[in-house]
Amino acid sequence: MIPFEKVRDLISKHSLLEKNLSSEEIDKKKYAEMSKEYSNLNEIIDEAKEYSKFEDSKKDLEKIINDNNNENEMRELAKQELDDLYKKNLTNEKKIKVFLLPKDDADAKNAIIEIRAGTGGLEASLFASDLFKMYEKISHKKKWTIEIISISKSDAGGLKEVIAAVKGKNIYSSLKYESGVHRVQRVPDTETQGRVHTSAATVAVLPEAEEVDVKIEDKDLRIDVFRSSGPGGQSVNTTDSAVRITHIPTGIVVSQQDEKSQIRNKEKGLKILRSRIYELERQKRDAERSKDRKSKIGTGDRSERIRTYNFPQGRVTDHRINLTLHKLEEFMQGEVFDEMIESLMLEAQEEELKNLGQ
Repeated sequence: MIPFEKVRDLISKHSLLEKNLSSEEIDKKKYAEMSKEYSNLNEIIDEAKEYSKFEDSKKDLEKIINDNNNENEMRELAKQELDDLYKKNLTNEKKIKVFLLPKDDADAKNAIIEIRAGTGGLEASLFASDLFKMYEKISHKKKWTIEIISISKSDAGGLKEVIAAVKGKNIYSSLKYESGVHRVQRVPDTETQGRVHTSAATVAVLPEAEEVDVKIEDKDLRIDVFRSSGPGGQSVNTTDSAVRITHIPTGIVVSQQDEKSQIRNKEKGLKILRSRIYELERQKRDAERSKDRKSKIGTGDRSERIRTYNFPQGRVTDHRINLTLHKLEEFMQGEVFDEMIESLMLEAQEEELKNLGQ
């Protein structure tokens, strides 16, 4: 049960914001901040008002039910109404609890997605390419923009590695559950005996950090320049345009060579570095805050096997929530991605609510 003071506080805050927003003496910056808070509270205000009136409504109905002077039909209607009231109150309580959960500041940010071929040789690089195409299709359907920062192709036309920036509304909250090992089971084109092979690719999703999120001192960086190289090690550039940036305090190393300009490579490298440092700091903070809690979802552990794509059986299974969708082709086309993500989000919220009650 939620303390009534908390619910009353939500209602009072909503009323106060409504009153203040109608004032003509408020400056633009303050108005924008208050409008955002008011908009957030609007999502839950009806449920909060209903929840606050539950006890009074319950007493009124119980009074009708317990009064023997009332007709049986009226008492039966009151019983049904009371039953509906309890159900509605449970729904309202859950919605308010979810609203009161600590917000992840990074959820509203853009994301950096990194996909790397894992075990399985050339087939793994082809699967890494398929995963990237899937995220491109999802981005297109959701009207997100996706920009390749760095790409390394394999001989088979697959991808050894790709790093991309995804921009739009609440990107990180939608993609953060993708971090981990994605495993594929299928018959490769090169397989003559029709045997099913298993290979994997790792996905890492980082919130895109801005300069205000992470301050990087020049003295903490070691920057090396070298000549760009292509497949097989051959030189693709006659100038030292490739950049390797080492963040000395954390030991994080980023190499960037996609651009012909050393300056552009450095800019792109710093964008990736900033996001990796930001994510490292978040992981440390979250580990400290939740060291006594067990979570299956959203740990961001890149070594954790999270999903299997089984092509012979036409299914995709998420192992964290034991959800199987027999819609693999649609999933790879980005058609049913939301169904998977919404299930993961709900499970993550359930875990948070349990932790809140501990």
